[in-house]
Amino acid sequence: MSGERRWRFAFSKRWLGYLGLLIVFAIACGFLSHWQFERRDERVSENARITGNFDREPVPLESEITALDDFSIDQEWTPVLLQGRYLTDEQLLARSRPHNGLPGFEILTPFETDDGRVFIVNRGWIPTGDAQDSPDHIPAAPEGEATIVARLKPGEPEIPGRTAPAGQIATIHLPQFADELGTDRVYTGAYGLLSAERPNAETGALTTKPALSEGNHLSYAFQWIIFAIIALLGLIFGLRAEYRDRNPDDPKVREAISRERERAGRRRKTDAEIEDEILDRAGG
Repeated sequence: MSGERRWRFAFSKRWLGYLGLLIVFAIACGFLSHWQFERRDERVSENARITGNFDREPVPLESEITALDDFSIDQEWTPVLLQGRYLTDEQLLARSRPHNGLPGFEILTPFETDDGRVFIVNRGWIPTGDAQDSPDHIPAAPEGEATIVARLKPGEPEIPGRTAPAGQIATIHLPQFADELGTDRVYTGAYGLLSAERPNAETGALTTKPALSEGNHLSYAFQWIIFAIIALLGLIFGLRAEYRDRNPDDPKVREAISRERERAGRRRKTDAEIEDEILDRAGG
């Protein structure tokens, strides 16, 4: 039988189906591996921004952000300095904000700068109340003139269909905040995480410097590649095994079987086998 005919079984519907499954699985593994590489790149970039920006000396907000809708992700975590006053009557709470495993809110207080622009300041996290879906206590911002330092963060996208009760917002979607305030003088590119303020006042739990970590994304990326390779090797092994079963008269198959038997015969005997031989010789 010719070599081509011996391998004809590999083109059966069953094996073509296995091949199709392998291709789909390999594509999925490639997609997931690429996704993990991208996630790792994002973490590396985030770590670089934290390292480069978090501990910088504060700069005036107007020198860092020149237009109300201006913001670059490379500016994230940059400390900015503002002078003006809090608009406490316009304060809102961002709901559904977990912190250390607890549900709560973030206090969002507009800050009107001396030039009349309004910058949204996150004055920290507070827990949900014991008996209601709102805080038991909201720390009050300082009244009158104040100087604050806040770290820049990008606004959040709006989530369609997600609503919030009066005095609360579902996401920190800055254009929505501008609509609530009824003014076009609101910074809509970024808001700030409060770092310090004068005069001092009670705040919620303020954001601390994030830990620098790349996570396990790189190892997960390589794992998906390995899974695809294992699947390919499994298909090849299965093909070879069935070929041997179907073609025991093939000289190469007979030679391979012979080598396996020789290796099995040369393998080291177990203690039990040695003891059996000794007993057999003694009995003989």
